[in-house]
Amino acid sequence: MAQIHLEVVTPAGSVVSEDVDIVTAPGTNGEFGVLANHAPFLTTIKTGVLHYKKDKDVKYLMVSGGFAEVSGNAITFLVENAEYGQEIDVPRALLAKERAVKQLAQEQAHAENINRILVTSALQRAMARLAAAERTKLQ
Repeated sequence: MAQIHLEVVTPAGSVVSEDVDIVTAPGTNGEFGVLANHAPFLTTIKTGVLHYKKDKDVKYLMVSGGFAEVSGNAITFLVENAEYGQEIDVPRALLAKERAVKQLAQEQAHAENINRILVTSALQRAMARLAAAERTKLQ
């Protein structure tokens, strides 16, 4: 099977540089796959899992924000961060997830309070306008 050269580069340096059979990545517009001799293109990458296969071995990397370019018989990813799945500190990642979920819930509760305050203010303005209009008619 023909192979394509895969490069994954972060600001800290090269993470992957090898010939592979297929690459699947999280594009901003959806997941995409690239085989050898793919047509050239450029796309943005969202945070997600990039995986590639070489022979029967599949490797998974967490990637975050960046770009991918297919040119010649190579695909290059320039991303903010890339970590192999086996290198990820799972307990730390779980704590980070829990912390983020709590923060989102707090922000949502806060946003609902702001919406309630905004709606109450709008209602009060409308009632005051109606009262003023009604009083004006009575004169």
